[in-house]
Amino acid sequence: MRGPKKQGRWGDLPRRMASALIMLGIGVIEIWLGGATFAVLVIALSGLMTWELARMQKPHAPWIPMALGLLASVTLAVLMQAPPVTRLFLLFVPPLACAFGSGHRKVAFVYALAIMLSGYTLIDLRTVAGTAVIVWLIMLVVVSDIMGYFVGRSLGGPKFWPRISPNKTWSGTIAGWVGAMGVGAAFVVVMGEPWGLVLLSPVVALAGQLGDIAESWIKRRAEIKDSSSLIPGHGGVLDRFDALIGAVVAIMLLSLLFPLPIPDSL
Repeated sequence: MRGPKKQGRWGDLPRRMASALIMLGIGVIEIWLGGATFAVLVIALSGLMTWELARMQKPHAPWIPMALGLLASVTLAVLMQAPPVTRLFLLFVPPLACAFGSGHRKVAFVYALAIMLSGYTLIDLRTVAGTAVIVWLIMLVVVSDIMGYFVGRSLGGPKFWPRISPNKTWSGTIAGWVGAMGVGAAFVVVMGEPWGLVLLSPVVALAGQLGDIAESWIKRRAEIKDSSSLIPGHGGVLDRFDALIGAVVAIMLLSLLFPLPIPDSL
């Protein structure tokens, strides 16, 4: 019996390009619709990602992942309408439920919390700062991923984190940072954003790359290739938005320390 045919250096290029187009398409929807429609989209995606995460964590019963995904969506919807003093408490409800319903409690809790934080922050950013910051975030993730892919595959070299993500190289990682700086510079030149955005962009891009690596580690631990098969031929929602989770959480944490030069026009 023959084994699976090995892919060439660019064998997964169609998948990468499809992923980029999916993210860009969703970004366009977010820009044009906004408001409640944008919030509903983020709430639905957060629930789906929580469902996928729970499926990978050896749940104690087969119905648990679906219940946890529904809990995440409902909680995020309620949270957006709740008084500020109760929001922090609500953010921890789905992660704690994931921990108690999972065989890998720490992993389930931490990553479920990242999903909830990113969902809340995305909706809040769209409301407070407008569409430009969402466009910037999506462009950072897409451009750094594409630059990292092409340069990493072309130049090769030392691996960035071989035990967890053996395909990522330092050359690709640095190329992703350069691409992110280019995105930041474009916003500065075209839209008159502050120059600090050029320095912030690669930091956020690095957080996105770490988000991708974190999800790769979870899949390796679960011994699966994709988080689910929700997107035919391309894996699951987490596979497409893991880097965005890392980038958004980084924005949220950094904003607690000092004011950020994020785009606020468009």
